[in-house]
Amino acid sequence: MLINDNFLLKTETARRLYHSYAENLPIIDYHCHIPPRDIAEDKRFSDITEVWLGGDHYKWRLIRMTGAPESEITGDCDPKTKFLRFAEALPQAIGNPMYHWTHLELKRYFGCDLTLNPENAEEIYSLCNNALKRDDMSARGIIRRSNVRMIGTTDDPTDSLEWHEKIAEDKTFETLVLPSFRPDNALNIDKPGFADYIKKLGDVSDTDVSNISGIKKALSLRLEFFAKHGCRAADHGLDRAVFSPATDNEADEILKKALSGKPISREEADKYITVMLLHCGREYSRLGIVMQLHYNCQRRVNSRYTEMLGADTGFDCIRTNDGGSAVTGLLNALDCENALPKTVLYSLNPADNELLDSVAGSFPGEDGFMKVQHGAAWWFNDTKSGMEAQLKSFANLLPLGQFIGMLTDSRSLLSYTRHEYFRRIFCNLLGEWVENGEYPADENSLKKIVEGVCCKNAMRFFGIE
Repeated sequence: MLINDNFLLKTETARRLYHSYAENLPIIDYHCHIPPRDIAEDKRFSDITEVWLGGDHYKWRLIRMTGAPESEITGDCDPKTKFLRFAEALPQAIGNPMYHWTHLELKRYFGCDLTLNPENAEEIYSLCNNALKRDDMSARGIIRRSNVRMIGTTDDPTDSLEWHEKIAEDKTFETLVLPSFRPDNALNIDKPGFADYIKKLGDVSDTDVSNISGIKKALSLRLEFFAKHGCRAADHGLDRAVFSPATDNEADEILKKALSGKPISREEADKYITVMLLHCGREYSRLGIVMQLHYNCQRRVNSRYTEMLGADTGFDCIRTNDGGSAVTGLLNALDCENALPKTVLYSLNPADNELLDSVAGSFPGEDGFMKVQHGAAWWFNDTKSGMEAQLKSFANLLPLGQFIGMLTDSRSLLSYTRHEYFRRIFCNLLGEWVENGEYPADENSLKKIVEGVCCKNAMRFFGIE
């Protein structure tokens, strides 16, 4: 049996830490992409293909690499065929976290101990589809079964937040589902559709957005609207870290050029983005909202497939730009104004681990807790070795006991097992250090570290009671 009680827990200390302290802690999922409508309507799923493969570009990418036709991955073929294609691909993924995630999900949600392969795929397909008929396998049922205390969705500033309102009105659902502010469309001045989006932002906020001051006002109004709905975090998905200071007058000229349909250079885009990032950072500080910066992603590198399938379909990769000076420039500029919000930094390039840890250590905490965090191993890095590398780097340069831990960053409700995966890897690492004689078997200290990193630090950082 692959998934057993001591999966990934190699030492007695690791097993004790996981089973005594980590296993039953609630999940604080402070960054994900689950549609709030699915939670509001308590969505039910027609089959395992819909809930497992419906929007998961991780799985699509794996299946593609084994040569399946696109029609049987994202196309219109029947759900069973898509599932069978995944079952054919999965056994080849030795060493890949997808293999572990898949079997954790089968075990935790479907009670299935089988390892998925072409020979038993039809049996597992039928077993899972029957399980999805149970009352506790709706969207809310899965969230309850996963012991999720808080979900931070990812929402555009123009969103009405109507689904969040519906969730909040229903007192029978205990999990906090809070919007997170994602203003990428208002900052991506050099991307297609920018002018149309700015018009929409102006309409929603009832603001003249023909100049920089108007766009700043519109974003502030929308951020205040989000804050009234419980927003605890904002998130910026940046292709690369940017810091190119400019005056509002300079940014105004660049904005007018973009709104008139003229092309924008990279240098001009960087100036506009910097002006807007600084404004957003000040507003996050004012309203007590955490700023998250994700960068070093090279998106849509296969233009032929992107044109055919659209964005977020599995054709992105790691960017290698050095963002250190840009990140420190942005944080320092806000800090000099006493306007640096709590911040979480993520780079898709694992070579930046030590860089981000050293940056975080350069901006002191407040009230006994870190103010700038190096976020969880992200996307291509949320592998076993990637998580271990991020944790070891964090521990080398920062107090690991103050790390805010794991997130799903997923569109799938079944991805909550990623928290279990992280907790097992984390406890195994601590157990190794203790049994190697590198840290004392101090139960009180270890308990505090495990509970903090797996749950309580995130609750404190994001203000979850």
